[in-house]
Amino acid sequence: MRTPIIASTVVMTVAIGVAGFADDRYLRQGIVDLFKRAVPDRFVVALGDNFAGNAAAEEVAQATSPPEAEAQPVEQPVVDESALRYFASRGDTARLEAEISRLRTLYPSWTPPENPLAVPRNADAQLETMWQLYAEGRFSEVRRAISERQSNDPGWQPPVDLIERLNVAEARARLINASDLKQYETVIQVGARTPSLLTCSEVDVLWRVAEAFAETDRRDRARDAYLYVLKNCDDQPERLATMQKAAAVLPYATVQELLSFERTTAAGTLEFETIRDDLARRFVAEGDDDAALAVDPKYLQRIERLVETQGLASDALLLGWYQLRRNNMSAAEQWFRRARDKQDSAEASQGLALALIDRKAPQEAEQVLYPWRDASADAHATYMAAAANLLALDPPAALSADVLQRIAAETMKGRDPAAAQQFGWYARALGQHQTAVQWFSTALRWKPDDEPSAYGLALSRHQLGDRAGVAEIQRLWAGRSERIARLAETETAPQQRRLPTPTANGEQPAATMQQPAPVAVARREGVQPAYREVVPRSAVRNTTGCRTTRDPTRLSPAAALTRGWCLMDLNRPLEAAEAFEVALRATQSRMREDAAYGQSLAYLRAGLTDRAAVAATKSPQSRARVDELQTAILADRAIAAFDAGRYAETLVLLDRLGRIGSNRSDLMVLRGYAYLRLRRYAQARQIFEAVAATGNRDAARGLVDVTRAREVWPNKN
Repeated sequence: MRTPIIASTVVMTVAIGVAGFADDRYLRQGIVDLFKRAVPDRFVVALGDNFAGNAAAEEVAQATSPPEAEAQPVEQPVVDESALRYFASRGDTARLEAEISRLRTLYPSWTPPENPLAVPRNADAQLETMWQLYAEGRFSEVRRAISERQSNDPGWQPPVDLIERLNVAEARARLINASDLKQYETVIQVGARTPSLLTCSEVDVLWRVAEAFAETDRRDRARDAYLYVLKNCDDQPERLATMQKAAAVLPYATVQELLSFERTTAAGTLEFETIRDDLARRFVAEGDDDAALAVDPKYLQRIERLVETQGLASDALLLGWYQLRRNNMSAAEQWFRRARDKQDSAEASQGLALALIDRKAPQEAEQVLYPWRDASADAHATYMAAAANLLALDPPAALSADVLQRIAAETMKGRDPAAAQQFGWYARALGQHQTAVQWFSTALRWKPDDEPSAYGLALSRHQLGDRAGVAEIQRLWAGRSERIARLAETETAPQQRRLPTPTANGEQPAATMQQPAPVAVARREGVQPAYREVVPRSAVRNTTGCRTTRDPTRLSPAAALTRGWCLMDLNRPLEAAEAFEVALRATQSRMREDAAYGQSLAYLRAGLTDRAAVAATKSPQSRARVDELQTAILADRAIAAFDAGRYAETLVLLDRLGRIGSNRSDLMVLRGYAYLRLRRYAQARQIFEAVAATGNRDAARGLVDVTRAREVWPNKN
C-alpha cells in the first residue's frame, strides 16, 4: 500500500538529496510543482535543515511562504473520492484508511465520511471496472479501458488519482523488471523519475535501487538508500533485511555507520541481535581479504566465543586467516590447529602449513598438507613451498625415501622450478652429483632464467670433471652471472652442506631423479584436469633429441614413440600427436597401446577433446587407462557444454562421469553451477553445501550466488 504522496515525497526527498537524486531535472521540477500545489505549511517547517543549500528547497520555501497580508479564505476543493469508494466497496480497510490519510494530507479541510465502509459504490460502473483492473495489476487493460471510453465519450476524463496511481504502478513494474535483468542504470533512472516509489511502503524498490547503486560502484548512494530505510521505516523484518543486504555489498566502515541506527525493541533487546553473529563473521571475513582492515576487537571476541560455544571449524578458520594476514603467526597457528581438530580440511591444513613454514617447521607443513595438495591451486602452491623449504634446511633434514619420492612426484607433476632446484642442492649435500645435474637441468628447462639453478648445474658438472659442460654453461650465462664466469678460477668447489643423519635402517636416503609425472593442463573456471598422465616406463626421458624439428614419418615406430614422449615433456602436444600417429604403425600391441594412449593425452593437453576420444579407440587399452581417458574426455566435454550455456547437457555428462566413479570437488562445484543456471536452486544449494563442508571456497561462493539468485527470482524452487 502506498503512503500519502505528499508526505512520502517530502521524506524521500531528504534522502534523495543526499544520494544525488535532487540534481535530476525531473525530480527537482516535480518536487517544486507538487509543493506549490498542495504541501501544507507543517510539512515545509518539518523539513528543517534537510534542504539546506538545496536550490529546490529555496524554490519550495518561496512557493509555500505565507504572504504578509492576511490570507484569504480558501474555497473547499473538489475531492476525487472514486478510489475511496472503490476500496470501501471491496471491504479493503487498510487501503481505505491509507486513502483517507492521503486525502486529508492533500485537502486539510476535507472531512471523511462518518462511516467509510458505508460509502456507496461508485455509480460509474465503467470506472468501477477500471479500479478493479488496477487492483488486480492488469495495468495495460486499464489503459485500454481508458482509451476506449475516451473514444466513445470525448468529454470524459479519468480521475487524476487513477492516472497517478497507474503511472506509479507501471514505473514500479519497469523498475523491478530492469532490476531482475540487472539493468542497473535503468533502475536508477526510473527511481529518480518516480520519487513516490522510494518510500517505506516500497522497501523492495528501495533495496533494488540500493543494489543498482552498489553494482555500478556508487556505494555512497547505496548507503543513502539503506540509511533512509533505517532512519524512517518501522517494519522490523524489513529493517533487519535491510541491514543484511547492506552488509553484503557495502564496506566495513559504512556498515558500522548503518549499525548506529539500530533501535531497541519493545522487549528491550537490540533489533539486529539475531544477525549479530553473522555480521561478525562477515566483518572478520573482510579482514581476511584485506590485511589493512582493522576489525573492531569486539567482533573478533564474538567469533572466539562462537568457537567455544558452537565449535564450528569455519569460525576458527576465520580467525586463523585474519591473524595470518596480519603476520600474527603464533595466533594463526593456534586457530588453524583448532579448526583441524574440529574438521580436517584443505583450507585448515593450508593455513596451518603457511604458519609452520613461517615458523621454519617445513617438515610438519609438508606432512600436514600432503593429503590436501590437490584440493586447489593455492593448496598445491603452498605444498610445493613447504617441500622446497624442507629441502633447503641447513643442515639438511633426514628424509625417508617415501617422503622424497612423493615430493619428487609432485615436483615433476607441477613442473615446479623452485623445488627442482632445491632437490639439486639436496642431492649435492648427499654427494649425488649426477642426480644433482639432472635436477638442476630440469629446473632450467622449466625456468631458463633461473641463475641459482644454472650455478648449481655448473658446480655439479665441475665436481664431476665435466669441463665441456661447465664451459657451455659459462658461455650461455656470459655477462649475466659473475660467479658462474669465475667458477673455473676456483680450485675446489664451495663448501657443501652437512649430510643429514642416516635413517633408521642405517642407509642414506637417496634424492633420486624420478620420471617426470604428468603436466597439469590449465582448465577453465578453476576446474582441474580430470586425468593424470602416467608415462609408460619404457619411455625414454631425454629431451635433447627432440628440440629440433623433424619429420616423424621418416622415423621407425619405436623412435617415433620415444620422440612423442620427448615432445610431451617439452609441452609441444600437437607435434607429439603426429609422432604418436607414426608409432601406431608398430606391430607390437604394447607399443600401439602406448602410442594411442600418448596421442589421447596430447590432444587433451591441446584442448582437442573430440580428437582425444578418437585416438583412445585406435588401440585396446587397459581398464585403468580406459577409465582415466574416459574421465578426462567427459570432464572436458562437461566444461565445454557449461561454457556454451548448455547446462542440461552439462548435467548429463557429469552423470555419466559419476558412473565411472569420479567425485572430484571441482566437478561437483561445476554441477552446482549448472543447477544454478537452470534455476534449480534447492539442488544447487545441496551440492554447494556438501562441497563447502570440505573447506572448498568455490562452493562457499556458490552458496552466496544461490542466495542472490533467489532474491532475483524468488518464485523459483
